[in-house]
Amino acid sequence: KGMPPVAAYLNIPEIIRIAKERECDAIHPGYGFLSERADFAHACTKSGVIFIGPSPQVVHMMGDKLEARKMAINSGVPVVPGTENPIRTAEEAKQFCEEHGLPVITKAAYGGGGRGMRVIWKMEDLEEFFNLASNEAYAAFGDGSMFIEKFIEKPRHIEVQVMGDNYGDVVHLFERDCSVQRRHQKVIEIAPAPHLDDAIRQTLTEDAVRLCKAVGYSNAGTVEFLLDQEGNHYFIEVNARLQVEHTVTEEITG
Repeated sequence: KGMPPVAAYLNIPEIIRIAKERECDAIHPGYGFLSERADFAHACTKSGVIFIGPSPQVVHMMGDKLEARKMAINSGVPVVPGTENPIRTAEEAKQFCEEHGLPVITKAAYGGGGRGMRVIWKMEDLEEFFNLASNEAYAAFGDGSMFIEKFIEKPRHIEVQVMGDNYGDVVHLFERDCSVQRRHQKVIEIAPAPHLDDAIRQTLTEDAVRLCKAVGYSNAGTVEFLLDQEGNHYFIEVNARLQVEHTVTEEITG
């Protein structure tokens, strides 16, 4: 009450206070705002209010894009070649580019939503683009740390909807094609993904389930992959929440 809308949705102590005052048993975080904040999940758990989502530990792990990459590698899920640790300077970025070649793409180490993403095609653009991306990440997430991956040209973007319980069981609800995007934001979602080879579909869904089992994932989530023109797939991230696009999956699963 009396707060601007965004500030109100991000005020963890006030949300917990209202939940306790109204004797709420649980909070569903929806999407955006606090839905992928481990501190909010922890605050709910600590106060005795059920957080409808993954455990705070899993939310934290999947929110750290580099940690999520490491978990994928440990689970035998392929990833795009990239930096292993957060980088904070253009000089560090230059070292990676010299070793792996161009083009590359910068990404925020501790955020998503397309913020901090820049494709670098020429070495002379590296310093400017890296600093722009880092500043954008800092403004959005309070941390300008970045990581860099090889840029895959003209990929398909395929995401797998998963559901897990609290007993180690995880299932998939098939996949969605979200390749049509504008400024790294999804515009059109199609389920099931059209013209996707059955063998690739099976591999994608199996990899998504295996990764989620390895991290102890519970509730709804989405595992995202890029598919190159040769049919190779690469893990990019886990959205540890219910996505906006869940209704598309509901249309094909009932």
